[in-house]
Amino acid sequence: MAEQTEIRTSPRAAAPPPPPAKPDSAVVRDALGVGVAVGLSGFAFGVTSAGAGLGLLQTCALSLLVFTGASQFALVGALAAGGNPFTAAAGAFFLGARNAFYGLRLSAVLGYGARIRPLAAHWIIDETSAVALAQPDRRTARLGFTVTGLTLYTLWNLTTLIGALGAGALGDTDTWGLDAAAPAVFVALLAPMLKDGVERAAAGLAVVLVLVTLPLLPTGVPVLVSALAAPAVLLVQGRRERAAGRGTARTAAAPATPPEGTTERRDATGEGRA
Repeated sequence: MAEQTEIRTSPRAAAPPPPPAKPDSAVVRDALGVGVAVGLSGFAFGVTSAGAGLGLLQTCALSLLVFTGASQFALVGALAAGGNPFTAAAGAFFLGARNAFYGLRLSAVLGYGARIRPLAAHWIIDETSAVALAQPDRRTARLGFTVTGLTLYTLWNLTTLIGALGAGALGDTDTWGLDAAAPAVFVALLAPMLKDGVERAAAGLAVVLVLVTLPLLPTGVPVLVSALAAPAVLLVQGRRERAAGRGTARTAAAPATPPEGTTERRDATGEGRA
């Protein structure tokens, strides 16, 4: 009796539903909230920079041309501690290099043309990247990026000027804690994006690396060291997945054991008969 083979066709996998649309008003609200909260901390930079011995024009030029708060604070902090200007500039440069990696990701998300990219690149920082990447589609990503960048750039430079002019009236900025505003806002943006164990493990390890190396390394370097957390966690995760895959392969290759109490009858040719 000829064997009959039943061919079953599995239904085509349905495409995942598109992400829900986000109202423009919600995008603008979030972008303005980030821009205003972080932009006001430019006041602390202006005061800190003036206290480190930089002139008004130098302080304002840093905010206008560099426009990355962590690098600016690292530069003036190293100068205030008596560090070499070239060493301070190098640390600030390497700290700001992370924005280049943001740019690689955002170039595909935003999809700007060749004429707009040089202008948009100046606004690629932690906060604008976080707001843009949190949006469900390109249109809202562009909206969030633009509103955040425009608000933050305007307020950061304005408050830098005010802070530099009023530095003498405030005294030591450490007593005010204004320099913690920008990092606190970025952490608040980042936390909801850590959706699985690998991301949380990488973030937690990065925090540990910063805390351990902060008293030992120059300003700005602990942040660079914390970048090693991601490849370390991915390496461990990759090894676990390969080990699990080998275990699954061994289980699949093991011969099936016939149920207890069953016997197999064979004819003279050695073939089994039902």
